[in-house]
Amino acid sequence: MTIASLPPVLIAGGSGTVGSLAASTLRRLHPGLRLTIAGRNLSRAQAVADALGNADAVVVDLERRDLGLPADRPYSAVVPFVKDDVLHTLDFAQDRGIPYLSTSSGSFEMAPEVARYATRPDSAPILFASHWLAGVATLPTLVFAREFSRIDTIRLGAVLDELDMGGPAAASDYERLTSAMASTQILQDGYWRWVKDEAATRRFKRTDGMEVEASAYSPLDVAALAQVTGARSIRLDLHYGQSSYSARGEHFSTELIVEMEGLDPYGKPIQSRHEIVHPQGQAPVTAIGIATAVERLLGLDGLPAPKAGLYMMNTLLDPDRYLARLTDLGAEVVKRTPNPLDNAERA
Repeated sequence: MTIASLPPVLIAGGSGTVGSLAASTLRRLHPGLRLTIAGRNLSRAQAVADALGNADAVVVDLERRDLGLPADRPYSAVVPFVKDDVLHTLDFAQDRGIPYLSTSSGSFEMAPEVARYATRPDSAPILFASHWLAGVATLPTLVFAREFSRIDTIRLGAVLDELDMGGPAAASDYERLTSAMASTQILQDGYWRWVKDEAATRRFKRTDGMEVEASAYSPLDVAALAQVTGARSIRLDLHYGQSSYSARGEHFSTELIVEMEGLDPYGKPIQSRHEIVHPQGQAPVTAIGIATAVERLLGLDGLPAPKAGLYMMNTLLDPDRYLARLTDLGAEVVKRTPNPLDNAERA
């Protein structure tokens, strides 16, 4: 099937801040891919569709299993950018046997989606993309990890600028994911721990060298990296405040610090620090991850589209391809070792 003959990708919440940018990124990567921008406000969704070209707009009703859409209208994938508490977007995808991309579920609230998959495992490909900014903490870390023969510790430090929350849907997700649980899950010395209060705080240096305080956060990255790398201690801490760029009077940035400790191929102890920065904030980074995921689900990268199954970003996407795309679309990746303020080199 050619890209022109593919049914459109249904993007629920595609008129929002991140959803519209993800749609725009998809359009840039694949001009011939048809898109359907779905939202509660038809005129707003239509405006986004008109700006994209080769797209249309619809209103969806998340209270209905068919989303209020005609039964004879085909789609190639479902990508929700809104928290669907009823999971009718997933039902819709499974009923039609088309790929589904989960973007808003915290690691502690995945059970309903997993149960739907387990009940109907052969219905559709389901990709969990609720990693930090849709993969930026996991996929590059897997590339950086190759210089180690053994990884003992992975510390991820994320910076989300207080001016960079995005639209209402993103703010709602942040509020839910940070307040629903009294404690946060990390991997500590090989044991899964739930930490809170002092144990849930950590200080790390932003890319400008300023030390900031952060709180433990548990998207899917911690569990994914534990399984793939074998590290005994992994945590992701989020600083919500000022980014390095806004601190010096520029546009807010989003930043990710990846620090690892372990052994090199000769058995010698080593440590590394990599910094990933996007000068336009979190939305374009998330959009890159989602667009790359949709590309993989539809087989638009030249590889066969995945069969029905349950996937995570690191089990379906190629880390090198993702990292190359991330830098091509504006992110800066720098390796600083051993001192985070000296001897910077591009990774």
